Amino acid sequence: MLKSGTVRALGAMSGTSLDGVDVAVIDTDGHTISGFGDTQYHPYSDHERAVLHGALGQWQDTVGDGVVALIEDAHVAAMTGFDGIDLVGFHGQTLAHDPAGRGTHQAGDGQRLANRLGLPVVWDFRSADVRLGGQGAPLAPFYHFALAKWIKADGPVAFLNLGGVGNLTWVDPSKATPESAGALLAFDTGPANAPINDLMQQRRGEPFDRDGRLAARGAVVTGALELFLDDPYFYKMPPKSLDRNAFDQMLDLVRELDDADAAATMTGMAASAVMRAMEHCPAAPGTLLVCGGGRKNPTMMAMLQAGVDCPVQPVEAVGLDGDMLEAQAFAYLAVRVAKGLPTSCAGTTGVRATVGGGILSRPN
Repeated sequence: MLKSGTVRALGAMSGTSLDGVDVAVIDTDGHTISGFGDTQYHPYSDHERAVLHGALGQWQDTVGDGVVALIEDAHVAAMTGFDGIDLVGFHGQTLAHDPAGRGTHQAGDGQRLANRLGLPVVWDFRSADVRLGGQGAPLAPFYHFALAKWIKADGPVAFLNLGGVGNLTWVDPSKATPESAGALLAFDTGPANAPINDLMQQRRGEPFDRDGRLAARGAVVTGALELFLDDPYFYKMPPKSLDRNAFDQMLDLVRELDDADAAATMTGMAASAVMRAMEHCPAAPGTLLVCGGGRKNPTMMAMLQAGVDCPVQPVEAVGLDGDMLEAQAFAYLAVRVAKGLPTSCAGTTGVRATVGGGILSRPN
Protein backbone atom coordinates (compact mmCIF):
# COMPACT_ATOMS: atom_id res chain seq x y z
CA MET A 1 0.00 0.00 0.00
CA LEU A 2 1.38 3.44 -0.93
CA LYS A 3 2.16 5.42 2.20
CA SER A 4 0.14 8.50 3.00
CA GLY A 5 1.74 11.93 2.95
CA THR A 6 4.88 12.67 1.00
CA VAL A 7 6.13 10.01 -1.43
CA ARG A 8 9.56 9.76 -3.07
CA ALA A 9 8.82 9.04 -6.72
CA LEU A 10 11.11 8.32 -9.66
CA GLY A 11 9.89 9.46 -13.08
CA ALA A 12 11.23 8.43 -16.48
CA MET A 13 10.59 10.13 -19.81
CA SER A 14 11.79 9.26 -23.29
CA GLY A 15 10.43 11.92 -25.60
CA THR A 16 9.80 12.32 -29.30
CA SER A 17 13.26 13.81 -29.86
CA LEU A 18 14.54 10.22 -29.39
CA ASP A 19 17.71 11.41 -27.66
CA GLY A 20 17.53 9.24 -24.56
CA VAL A 21 15.84 8.57 -21.22
CA ASP A 22 15.56 11.31 -18.58
CA VAL A 23 15.09 10.13 -14.99
CA ALA A 24 14.32 12.35 -11.99
CA VAL A 25 13.24 12.04 -8.37
CA ILE A 26 10.74 14.30 -6.62
CA ASP A 27 9.12 14.30 -3.19
CA THR A 28 5.40 15.04 -3.31
CA ASP A 29 2.05 14.17 -1.79
CA GLY A 30 0.46 14.44 -5.23
CA HIS A 31 -0.60 18.03 -4.58
CA THR A 32 2.37 20.12 -3.56
CA ILE A 33 6.07 19.61 -4.27
CA SER A 34 8.25 19.07 -1.20
CA GLY A 35 11.59 18.83 -2.97
CA PHE A 36 13.64 17.57 -5.87
CA GLY A 37 16.05 14.63 -5.80
CA ASP A 38 18.72 13.10 -8.00
CA THR A 39 18.56 12.93 -11.79
CA GLN A 40 20.15 10.77 -14.45
CA TYR A 41 20.32 10.74 -18.23
CA HIS A 42 20.75 7.61 -20.35
CA PRO A 43 21.46 8.57 -23.99
CA TYR A 44 20.41 6.35 -26.86
CA SER A 45 23.22 5.22 -29.13
CA ASP A 46 23.09 6.10 -32.82
CA HIS A 47 21.95 2.55 -33.52
CA GLU A 48 19.22 2.65 -30.87
CA ARG A 49 18.01 6.01 -32.14
CA ALA A 50 17.82 4.64 -35.68
CA VAL A 51 15.83 1.59 -34.49
CA LEU A 52 13.36 3.80 -32.62
CA HIS A 53 13.03 6.19 -35.54
CA GLY A 54 12.26 3.24 -37.78
CA ALA A 55 9.52 2.12 -35.37
CA LEU A 56 7.66 5.44 -35.41
CA GLY A 57 4.07 4.91 -36.52
CA GLN A 58 3.95 1.36 -35.19
CA TRP A 59 1.05 0.25 -32.99
CA GLN A 60 0.79 -2.34 -30.23
CA ASP A 61 0.00 -5.10 -32.71
CA THR A 62 2.77 -4.26 -35.20
CA VAL A 63 5.80 -3.12 -33.17
CA GLY A 64 8.60 -5.67 -32.95
CA ASP A 65 9.58 -7.34 -29.68
CA GLY A 66 13.14 -6.12 -30.17
CA VAL A 67 12.03 -2.48 -30.18
CA VAL A 68 10.07 -2.93 -26.95
CA ALA A 69 13.00 -4.75 -25.33
CA LEU A 70 15.33 -1.91 -26.34
CA ILE A 71 13.02 0.63 -24.67
CA GLU A 72 12.60 -1.38 -21.48
CA ASP A 73 16.32 -2.17 -21.20
CA ALA A 74 17.21 1.52 -21.62
CA HIS A 75 14.75 2.50 -18.90
CA VAL A 76 16.01 -0.13 -16.46
CA ALA A 77 19.58 1.06 -17.07
CA ALA A 78 18.53 4.68 -16.51
CA MET A 79 16.59 3.93 -13.31
CA THR A 80 19.27 1.80 -11.64
CA GLY A 81 21.13 3.21 -8.64
CA PHE A 82 18.44 5.28 -6.92
CA ASP A 83 17.74 4.67 -3.22
CA GLY A 84 14.64 5.14 -1.12
CA ILE A 85 12.18 5.14 -4.02
CA ASP A 86 8.54 4.41 -3.19
CA LEU A 87 7.02 4.56 -6.67
CA VAL A 88 8.03 4.77 -10.34
CA GLY A 89 6.32 6.71 -13.13
CA PHE A 90 7.11 5.14 -16.53
CA HIS A 91 5.88 7.04 -19.57
CA GLY A 92 7.23 4.67 -22.20
CA GLN A 93 8.25 5.65 -25.73
CA THR A 94 5.55 7.23 -27.87
CA LEU A 95 5.59 5.55 -31.27
CA ALA A 96 2.15 6.61 -32.52
CA HIS A 97 -0.49 9.11 -31.43
CA ASP A 98 -3.88 9.36 -33.14
CA PRO A 99 -6.49 10.16 -30.48
CA ALA A 100 -9.31 10.54 -33.02
CA GLY A 101 -8.43 7.19 -34.63
CA ARG A 102 -6.49 4.24 -33.24
CA GLY A 103 -5.62 5.95 -29.97
CA THR A 104 -2.11 6.32 -28.59
CA HIS A 105 0.86 3.99 -28.21
CA GLN A 106 3.59 4.36 -25.62
CA ALA A 107 5.76 1.27 -26.01
CA GLY A 108 7.00 -0.57 -22.94
CA ASP A 109 5.33 -2.82 -20.37
CA GLY A 110 5.12 -1.42 -16.85
CA GLN A 111 4.51 -4.82 -15.27
CA ARG A 112 7.79 -6.14 -16.67
CA LEU A 113 9.54 -2.99 -15.41
CA ALA A 114 8.01 -3.44 -11.94
CA ASN A 115 9.31 -7.00 -11.84
CA ARG A 116 12.81 -5.97 -12.92
CA LEU A 117 13.05 -2.95 -10.62
CA GLY A 118 11.28 -4.53 -7.66
CA LEU A 119 9.15 -1.39 -7.29
CA PRO A 120 5.53 -0.44 -8.03
CA VAL A 121 5.25 1.23 -11.45
CA VAL A 122 2.54 3.53 -12.82
CA TRP A 123 2.35 3.43 -16.62
CA ASP A 124 0.01 3.81 -19.63
CA PHE A 125 -0.86 7.33 -18.54
CA ARG A 126 -2.60 8.40 -21.75
CA SER A 127 -5.03 5.66 -22.80
CA ALA A 128 -7.81 6.36 -20.28
CA ASP A 129 -7.91 10.01 -21.31
CA VAL A 130 -8.21 9.07 -24.99
CA ARG A 131 -10.98 6.55 -24.23
CA LEU A 132 -12.96 9.37 -22.62
CA GLY A 133 -12.63 11.59 -25.66
CA GLY A 134 -9.48 13.46 -24.67
CA GLN A 135 -6.35 14.10 -26.69
CA GLY A 136 -4.20 12.11 -24.27
CA ALA A 137 -1.72 14.99 -24.38
CA PRO A 138 -0.19 17.06 -23.04
CA LEU A 139 -0.07 15.50 -19.57
CA ALA A 140 2.54 17.67 -17.84
CA PRO A 141 0.10 20.60 -17.15
CA PHE A 142 -1.04 19.32 -13.74
CA TYR A 143 2.64 19.30 -12.76
CA HIS A 144 3.09 22.77 -14.25
CA PHE A 145 0.30 23.95 -11.94
CA ALA A 146 2.22 22.58 -8.94
CA LEU A 147 5.41 24.24 -10.23
CA ALA A 148 3.65 27.61 -10.54
CA LYS A 149 2.77 27.28 -6.85
CA TRP A 150 6.33 26.17 -6.03
CA ILE A 151 7.90 29.24 -7.67
CA LYS A 152 5.24 31.43 -6.02
CA ALA A 153 4.02 32.92 -9.28
CA ASP A 154 1.77 35.87 -8.44
CA GLY A 155 -0.12 35.88 -11.73
CA PRO A 156 -0.64 33.86 -14.89
CA VAL A 157 2.48 32.13 -16.19
CA ALA A 158 3.08 29.90 -19.21
CA PHE A 159 5.31 26.86 -19.57
CA LEU A 160 6.57 25.91 -23.02
CA ASN A 161 8.13 22.50 -23.58
CA LEU A 162 10.21 22.40 -26.75
CA GLY A 163 10.87 18.71 -27.26
CA GLY A 164 10.21 16.84 -30.48
CA VAL A 165 6.76 18.45 -30.41
CA GLY A 166 6.08 21.78 -28.70
CA ASN A 167 3.43 22.12 -26.04
CA LEU A 168 2.17 25.09 -24.08
CA THR A 169 0.58 25.29 -20.64
CA TRP A 170 -1.05 28.49 -19.41
CA VAL A 171 -1.47 28.48 -15.62
CA ASP A 172 -3.53 30.64 -13.27
CA PRO A 173 -1.88 29.90 -9.90
CA SER A 174 -4.62 31.73 -7.99
CA LYS A 175 -6.91 28.73 -8.51
CA ALA A 176 -7.13 26.09 -5.78
CA THR A 177 -6.52 22.97 -7.86
CA PRO A 178 -5.37 22.14 -11.39
CA GLU A 179 -8.81 20.82 -12.29
CA SER A 180 -10.52 24.03 -11.12
CA ALA A 181 -12.32 25.92 -13.89
CA GLY A 182 -9.92 28.35 -15.54
CA ALA A 183 -6.80 26.99 -13.82
CA LEU A 184 -5.18 25.54 -16.94
CA LEU A 185 -5.20 25.66 -20.70
CA ALA A 186 -2.80 23.32 -22.47
CA PHE A 187 -2.19 21.97 -25.97
CA ASP A 188 0.48 21.08 -28.50
CA THR A 189 1.73 24.16 -30.34
CA GLY A 190 3.14 22.31 -33.34
CA PRO A 191 6.39 20.64 -34.33
CA ALA A 192 9.51 21.75 -32.47
CA ASN A 193 12.85 19.92 -32.48
CA ALA A 194 11.82 16.68 -34.23
CA PRO A 195 11.77 17.92 -37.85
CA ILE A 196 14.93 19.99 -37.29
CA ASN A 197 16.65 16.88 -35.93
CA ASP A 198 15.44 14.88 -38.94
CA LEU A 199 16.80 17.55 -41.28
CA MET A 200 20.20 17.52 -39.57
CA GLN A 201 20.35 13.73 -39.67
CA GLN A 202 19.39 13.53 -43.33
CA ARG A 203 21.64 16.30 -44.60
CA ARG A 204 24.60 16.26 -42.23
CA GLY A 205 24.52 13.01 -40.29
CA GLU A 206 24.20 14.98 -37.04
CA PRO A 207 21.49 14.36 -34.42
CA PHE A 208 20.53 18.04 -33.93
CA ASP A 209 21.50 21.64 -34.68
CA ARG A 210 23.82 22.25 -31.73
CA ASP A 211 23.24 25.71 -30.21
CA GLY A 212 21.22 26.63 -33.31
CA ARG A 213 24.50 27.41 -35.11
CA LEU A 214 23.41 26.27 -38.56
CA ALA A 215 20.07 28.10 -38.32
CA ALA A 216 21.90 31.25 -37.18
CA ARG A 217 23.84 31.28 -40.47
CA GLY A 218 20.70 31.07 -42.59
CA ALA A 219 17.62 33.14 -43.33
CA VAL A 220 13.95 32.27 -42.86
CA VAL A 221 12.28 31.83 -46.25
CA THR A 222 8.90 33.54 -45.98
CA GLY A 223 7.12 31.51 -48.66
CA ALA A 224 7.83 28.20 -46.96
CA LEU A 225 6.88 29.65 -43.57
CA GLU A 226 3.53 30.90 -44.89
CA LEU A 227 2.72 27.50 -46.41
CA PHE A 228 3.53 25.87 -43.07
CA LEU A 229 1.28 28.24 -41.11
CA ASP A 230 -1.59 27.56 -43.52
CA ASP A 231 -1.91 24.03 -42.13
CA PRO A 232 -5.43 23.38 -40.74
CA TYR A 233 -3.95 22.45 -37.34
CA PHE A 234 -3.28 26.10 -36.58
CA TYR A 235 -6.93 26.98 -37.10
CA LYS A 236 -8.19 24.41 -34.59
CA MET A 237 -9.19 25.59 -31.15
CA PRO A 238 -7.38 23.96 -28.21
CA PRO A 239 -7.10 21.52 -26.58
CA LYS A 240 -5.38 19.68 -29.43
CA SER A 241 -2.40 17.37 -29.83
CA LEU A 242 -0.01 16.06 -32.46
CA ASP A 243 1.87 12.96 -33.48
CA ARG A 244 5.63 13.41 -33.83
CA ASN A 245 5.46 13.03 -37.60
CA ALA A 246 2.24 15.01 -38.16
CA PHE A 247 4.19 17.72 -40.00
CA ASP A 248 6.53 15.52 -42.01
CA GLN A 249 5.81 17.76 -45.02
CA MET A 250 8.08 20.38 -43.44
CA LEU A 251 11.07 18.63 -44.98
CA ASP A 252 9.45 18.96 -48.42
CA LEU A 253 8.89 22.69 -47.87
CA VAL A 254 12.63 23.27 -47.41
CA ARG A 255 13.90 20.64 -49.83
CA GLU A 256 15.21 23.19 -52.36
CA LEU A 257 16.92 25.36 -49.73
CA ASP A 258 20.55 25.14 -48.70
CA ASP A 259 21.29 23.65 -45.30
CA ALA A 260 21.51 26.91 -43.37
CA ASP A 261 18.33 28.43 -44.83
CA ALA A 262 16.50 25.13 -44.34
CA ALA A 263 17.50 25.01 -40.66
CA ALA A 264 16.62 28.67 -40.15
CA THR A 265 13.24 28.23 -41.83
CA MET A 266 12.35 25.14 -39.82
CA THR A 267 13.40 26.87 -36.60
CA GLY A 268 11.23 29.80 -37.63
CA MET A 269 8.35 27.42 -38.23
CA ALA A 270 8.61 26.01 -34.72
CA ALA A 271 8.81 29.50 -33.20
CA SER A 272 5.91 30.80 -35.30
CA ALA A 273 3.76 27.88 -34.16
CA VAL A 274 4.35 29.01 -30.57
CA MET A 275 3.47 32.59 -31.47
CA ARG A 276 0.17 31.40 -32.91
CA ALA A 277 -0.44 29.31 -29.80
CA MET A 278 0.07 32.27 -27.47
CA GLU A 279 -2.97 33.93 -29.04
CA HIS A 280 -5.16 31.37 -27.24
CA CYS A 281 -3.99 32.31 -23.72
CA PRO A 282 -6.96 33.55 -21.65
CA ALA A 283 -4.77 36.37 -20.29
CA ALA A 284 -1.25 37.47 -21.06
CA PRO A 285 1.26 35.46 -18.99
CA GLY A 286 3.86 37.37 -17.04
CA THR A 287 6.61 35.09 -18.35
CA LEU A 288 7.02 32.28 -20.88
CA LEU A 289 9.18 29.66 -19.15
CA VAL A 290 10.85 27.25 -21.58
CA CYS A 291 11.97 23.69 -20.90
CA GLY A 292 13.16 20.88 -23.17
CA GLY A 293 16.04 20.86 -25.60
CA GLY A 294 14.77 23.85 -27.56
CA ARG A 295 15.67 26.23 -24.74
CA LYS A 296 19.35 25.48 -25.46
CA ASN A 297 18.95 26.78 -29.02
CA PRO A 298 19.76 30.53 -28.89
CA THR A 299 18.39 31.02 -32.42
CA MET A 300 15.04 29.51 -31.42
CA MET A 301 14.91 31.52 -28.19
CA ALA A 302 15.70 34.77 -29.99
CA MET A 303 12.94 34.14 -32.52
CA LEU A 304 10.50 33.46 -29.69
CA GLN A 305 11.45 36.60 -27.79
CA ALA A 306 11.02 38.67 -30.96
CA GLY A 307 7.56 37.26 -31.55
CA VAL A 308 5.79 37.18 -28.16
CA ASP A 309 4.77 40.01 -25.85
CA CYS A 310 6.26 38.73 -22.58
CA PRO A 311 9.73 37.80 -21.35
CA VAL A 312 10.96 34.41 -22.62
CA GLN A 313 13.23 32.61 -20.18
CA PRO A 314 14.57 29.10 -19.65
CA VAL A 315 12.98 27.53 -16.57
CA GLU A 316 16.39 27.67 -14.87
CA ALA A 317 15.69 31.40 -14.38
CA VAL A 318 13.20 30.42 -11.66
CA GLY A 319 15.30 27.60 -10.20
CA LEU A 320 13.89 24.64 -12.16
CA ASP A 321 15.63 21.96 -14.25
CA GLY A 322 14.65 22.25 -17.90
CA ASP A 323 16.26 18.96 -18.85
CA MET A 324 14.37 16.94 -16.26
CA LEU A 325 11.04 18.70 -15.96
CA GLU A 326 9.13 16.14 -18.05
CA ALA A 327 10.62 13.21 -16.09
CA GLN A 328 9.68 14.98 -12.87
CA ALA A 329 6.16 15.42 -14.25
CA PHE A 330 5.66 11.68 -14.63
CA ALA A 331 6.97 11.07 -11.12
CA TYR A 332 4.38 13.58 -9.88
CA LEU A 333 1.60 12.10 -12.01
CA ALA A 334 2.46 8.59 -10.81
CA VAL A 335 1.80 9.69 -7.23
CA ARG A 336 -1.50 11.24 -8.26
CA VAL A 337 -2.57 8.04 -10.02
CA ALA A 338 -1.59 5.90 -7.05
CA LYS A 339 -3.61 8.16 -4.74
CA GLY A 340 -6.67 8.26 -6.99
CA LEU A 341 -6.23 11.91 -8.02
CA PRO A 342 -6.97 13.26 -11.51
CA THR A 343 -4.18 13.80 -14.04
CA SER A 344 -6.07 15.58 -16.84
CA CYS A 345 -9.20 17.63 -17.36
CA ALA A 346 -11.14 19.46 -20.06
CA GLY A 347 -8.71 22.39 -20.06
CA THR A 348 -5.65 20.24 -20.68
CA THR A 349 -6.72 17.47 -23.06
CA GLY A 350 -10.39 18.18 -23.82
CA VAL A 351 -11.42 15.00 -21.99
CA ARG A 352 -15.14 14.79 -21.23
CA ALA A 353 -14.62 14.20 -17.49
CA THR A 354 -11.75 14.79 -15.11
CA VAL A 355 -9.72 11.58 -15.25
CA GLY A 356 -6.80 9.94 -13.46
CA GLY A 357 -5.12 7.93 -16.19
CA GLY A 358 -2.64 5.16 -15.54
CA ILE A 359 -2.12 1.54 -14.53
CA LEU A 360 -0.43 0.68 -11.22
CA SER A 361 1.60 -2.54 -11.48
CA ARG A 362 3.29 -4.12 -8.47
CA PRO A 363 6.27 -6.48 -8.72
CA ASN A 364 5.40 -10.17 -8.76
